[in-house]
Amino acid sequence: MPKIQALAASEARAKLLPFTYDPGPLLPEQVEIDVQYCGVCHSDLSMLNNEWGFTAYPFVPGHEAIGVISAVGEGAKGVKAGDVVGLGWNAGSCLHCRQCLTGNHNMCATLEQTIVGRYGAFGAKVRCHWLWATPIPAAVDAAKAGPMLCGGITVFNPLVQFGVLPTHRVGVIGIGGLGHIALQFANKWGCDVTAFSSTASKSDEAIRMGAHRVIDTHSPEQLKQAAGSFDLILSTVTADLDWNAYLAALSPKGRLHVVGAAPKPLEVPAFALIVGQRSVSGSPSGAPATVATMLDFAARHGIAPVVEEFPMSRANEAMAHLEAGKARYRIVLKNDLG
Repeated sequence: MPKIQALAASEARAKLLPFTYDPGPLLPEQVEIDVQYCGVCHSDLSMLNNEWGFTAYPFVPGHEAIGVISAVGEGAKGVKAGDVVGLGWNAGSCLHCRQCLTGNHNMCATLEQTIVGRYGAFGAKVRCHWLWATPIPAAVDAAKAGPMLCGGITVFNPLVQFGVLPTHRVGVIGIGGLGHIALQFANKWGCDVTAFSSTASKSDEAIRMGAHRVIDTHSPEQLKQAAGSFDLILSTVTADLDWNAYLAALSPKGRLHVVGAAPKPLEVPAFALIVGQRSVSGSPSGAPATVATMLDFAARHGIAPVVEEFPMSRANEAMAHLEAGKARYRIVLKNDLG
């Protein structure tokens, strides 16, 4: 197979520079994708900077890829050359463990992650197991679809996993890259939706995206007035908050669900859970079937992330824009590497 042109960092916090690698033979159950677009996720930045301690260098980021299948292994099923597909955080799973056999492929103990120990999609091509190459519906804009494969599925998955009903009251903490998609999903799911935001300038946008109201998280009085209100509060932020205030905002049997990685452990008093039979939980992205369901739901309801587009050759500029907190709300790179 021809060598692949990509962008890679040689060490933590280094610039992404042109990088060429030999992918070796295409494995029987793999597909190779010609990358058209790739979203830029905060996880790419965390991996680039080795914040989690397991980044291998040279490091090629990119796990929100949209592209066209250009090569198919002899054992691949359900996809063919020419299909427009998406690839998210996960690129392979064993298919024979209990988790895979029950449809929870994203819980596989030997899960292969797209940018962990392998080269990602900041490049001309990327590879994955055929199961994780999800067809993109025609009604979904390929230029905006990349962030749905990570940020989108991360906030959609809890709606499925916990049987959220149209009658439920849902709160979303943080109107950023994850939260602005969560508002759209929860609204079209039929829920009564509240946005919790510390940024007053985002209030009007939050309403347009599906929130029925916005609570200012700087206002203890507004948080207090929300006590006992929510069946589900979804935290999308990577910050330490007053978790007791959000537990108090849950209704009996309510759930505080975390998809944003707060730096410190959550301090949760036992009685706050016991008395109201409340729960605290978390989840990763989602299984292939759930990703496909999410894309179908998004196509049906016209749900899409708000994106800023950069050429892939300007990936360093895009990463700096993200790190500075200036992204509104997701960044997508358009491949111009060849």
